[in-house]
Amino acid sequence: MPESVPRVVIVGGGFGGLAAAKALKNTPAQVLLIDRTNHHLFQPLLYQVATAVLTPGQIGSPIRGILGRQQNTTVVLGEVSGVDKDKNRVLVSSADRAAVPITYDFLILATGATHSYFGHNEFARFAPGLKSLADAVAIRNKILQAFEQAEAEEDPRRHRDLLTFILVGAGPTGVEMASAIATLIRNTLKSEFRRVNPESARIVLLDLAPRVLGSFSEDLSAAAKKRLDDLGVEIRLGQGADHIDADGAIVAGERIGSKTVIWTAGVAPSPAGKWLNVETDHAGRVCVQQDLSEPGHPEIFVVGDTASLVQGGRPLPGVAQVAIQQGRYAGKLIHRRITGKSAPKPFRYFDKGNMAVVGKGFAVLQSGKIHISGFLAWLAWAAVHLQFLAQSNLRVSVFLQWVWTYLTGQRGSRLIVNHYGPDRAEQPVEEVPSDASKSVRA
Repeated sequence: MPESVPRVVIVGGGFGGLAAAKALKNTPAQVLLIDRTNHHLFQPLLYQVATAVLTPGQIGSPIRGILGRQQNTTVVLGEVSGVDKDKNRVLVSSADRAAVPITYDFLILATGATHSYFGHNEFARFAPGLKSLADAVAIRNKILQAFEQAEAEEDPRRHRDLLTFILVGAGPTGVEMASAIATLIRNTLKSEFRRVNPESARIVLLDLAPRVLGSFSEDLSAAAKKRLDDLGVEIRLGQGADHIDADGAIVAGERIGSKTVIWTAGVAPSPAGKWLNVETDHAGRVCVQQDLSEPGHPEIFVVGDTASLVQGGRPLPGVAQVAIQQGRYAGKLIHRRITGKSAPKPFRYFDKGNMAVVGKGFAVLQSGKIHISGFLAWLAWAAVHLQFLAQSNLRVSVFLQWVWTYLTGQRGSRLIVNHYGPDRAEQPVEEVPSDASKSVRA
């Protein structure tokens, strides 16, 4: 690719960044995709890694492998720490070197979101969130260790705290995690322990909202709540965590003892708004124009969880479909500008609906006036999620694992994988499948 062609820099290899890069496949431009990890992560299935259904390698794909055939695209492993709009460059650092500038003609920020503890960042130490593979493996370790510690514990009075799991937030992540833990106990662990009864475990799901899955219709919310009740999940609505520490949480003035608290409540956008020094909404997302560009800078685009765009009277939600459609739009718009074609119409999000799985063989699906719950919705959920996995080998692997787990209750990986350094701090390590298992555990 000649040096004289325009350079498009994409920050973030998530759904939005990857969609933008693919849309630029045939563009006469240098495309640089920068990410601080070397893999694209299918975040909607992170909870299945955390509950031992899938392995990390089944929902993560090397970015270089996905974009390997795009001759105009280069992948850079590094972390962006700022944007210099006056000089059209981003500052990129890596583990072994200080920040270096990378210039751009067009910039797409698709930097995603992180956990939000709503002003209580001190909770993070005791209540991990779920945004990365490391998070998922650490939570999996914590859940499985709770049962192992209870089995080894001589004092039965400590069993209850060890086998109490608190989830803060009853949105899709919280509901899916709570039901997955309940299913793990019922279908897999119940017959494997001798000194404790896994089915005595207590799963507590908290939310300040008046109902679970608040973004869904009331009938689907009620169906999900009933399913959670049937799975034995204790639901506390209108109640949040007033305090979280190593011994559990204080909820509505009551101390609930627990060694496993998981944060599934909220997210905060990346610091892109601070990098650009522009107007943001109350959540810190960059307020973009209808073509997803920054006001006054038509060469800078912000997409996905980092962007705030009002459509239909309210901001678009931070879901994968929004990021994919926005990334694709930004890529096509840049392609049209570079090739001298007319600009496309303003971005318009097409809502394909919301889904959430609630335990084995049960999901809720909402698409316009269509509201479905139960096994049919679960089949639709499975088909959609398989479709959006980044590589075909992962689709086969995940499909086979789901079928096997559904029929037998056996999970993809129930390994407690810890690495202890000199300070004895626990660090999760991603397991790597052997060559013999790669066909089903990519």
